[in-house]
Amino acid sequence: MVEIALADFRARAARCLLPQPPEGWNRSDDDMNDRARMIPNGVITKPASVLIGIVNRAAGPTVLLTQRTAHLSSHAGQIAFPGGRRDEGETALQAALREADEETGLKPEFVTPLGYLDGYLTVTHYLVTPVVALVREGFSLQAHAHEVDEIFEVPLNFLMDPANCQTHSREWKGMVRHYYVFPHGERYIWGATAGMIRNLYDRLYQNPA
Repeated sequence: MVEIALADFRARAARCLLPQPPEGWNRSDDDMNDRARMIPNGVITKPASVLIGIVNRAAGPTVLLTQRTAHLSSHAGQIAFPGGRRDEGETALQAALREADEETGLKPEFVTPLGYLDGYLTVTHYLVTPVVALVREGFSLQAHAHEVDEIFEVPLNFLMDPANCQTHSREWKGMVRHYYVFPHGERYIWGATAGMIRNLYDRLYQNPA
């Protein structure tokens, strides 16, 4: 397994993350699917933000994730970063902090932003701005009863090890679509969440500035 020290991660983040929120997107649910695209050209996007919280644990840094409740109308039961649609007048950072507080109870005073990943466009037309941040210990969490079934952490070492990033496929309208997957124990991280994790690896470790 790849061993990642927090000091090295912070140094890479300072060099490789975007210092300002991106205006568009370079990553999407259609990555690896030039022939089986689901996102139409000229789509009207809806702004959203997520918080990729890197928790400073004594045993090694971890990534804060949630599992959505099973009764939601979209993405039910899926693993996701805390986040959601941006309110009118909010910045990407403000939205990420607010959504993390609402969904998990994580208070902003425990969060230190490091920078931004590339914008990510989903098949539901959300243009997501991923905010990468450090989360210091001492916080307490409370899952939003309607939206979040569970809050958990996955070691950053695991997610940044390319051996743990798999490519799966499924048939869609007679065509085969490919997507990233990070199987971790009984959990199955895929979709936009896996795509953003892969983007974090690509920026900091695969193609560092």
